[in-house]
Amino acid sequence: MEEIKTIGVVGAGQMGSGIAQLAAVHGIDVWLLDSDPNALRRATEAICNSIQRLVSKGQLPQAVCTDAPKRIHCSTRLEDFSAADFVIEAVAESEAVKKKIFSELDMITKSSAILASNTSSISITRLASATSRPHKVIGMHFMNPPPIMKLVEIIRGADTSDQTFNATKSLAERFGKTTVCSRDYSGFIVNRILMPMINEAFFTLYTGVATKEDIDAGMKLGTNQPMGPLELADFIGLDVCLSILKVLHTGLGDIKYAPCPLLAQYVDAGHLGRKSGIGVYDYRKAPTTTKQLSKL
Repeated sequence: MEEIKTIGVVGAGQMGSGIAQLAAVHGIDVWLLDSDPNALRRATEAICNSIQRLVSKGQLPQAVCTDAPKRIHCSTRLEDFSAADFVIEAVAESEAVKKKIFSELDMITKSSAILASNTSSISITRLASATSRPHKVIGMHFMNPPPIMKLVEIIRGADTSDQTFNATKSLAERFGKTTVCSRDYSGFIVNRILMPMINEAFFTLYTGVATKEDIDAGMKLGTNQPMGPLELADFIGLDVCLSILKVLHTGLGDIKYAPCPLLAQYVDAGHLGRKSGIGVYDYRKAPTTTKQLSKL
């Protein structure tokens, strides 16, 4: 495959904007798409602030502050992806939504373009079935936040070609990431292990074994984790955690993946974590700090 010069990113949330930032910082032109113009505005501001912060810490050269933002083009039209060499979908963790996007991308993008999903749990094979190019569909799961976390999880669907896999791996390495490869089973590697731990933390809170503070302190100090499981769930988004657990429960058929009722109750109440201002913890009473996030 020819060198990747232009990338399309679908979804201007925290993951999509972070992926767009990575591409721009590493000299690739990016089209960032979202149906909400305000989301694109927020994403652009977040990207510029993040780049400036990394430059001030000496983690990026000063020239990137000027060059990278110029490489990012915002759009609300999927048609602007017609010239993209590689597209990464980073929308909500819904198979129906993702399939619709992949079907539309299949019709709009050039035949040589690779279509990747940032899904953290949904079958790549099923997403590929919505296209006429399953050999060019792959999972490229970035960790949150993408500019900071070192790992990219690559997932091959049933028909993903070696060429597609190699191009995706090379792109991740161009971004400075370490890659691991997973077969196409629900949850892949990271979330198949991580989400049951988070779910068990909710059960521990639900059954009154300990307070949320003691659960998190126990795991941070006892297992050397930078964030406790309940803190981490708030950072990921409780709705995202619930969605992934449902995928694991359905896809693997084991009751150990059944979501804790307390987690479901938080989501029903709109307590989604940091992004909503309240989750397991209340973030409306104190300013948000980035010290912990930088350690992830």
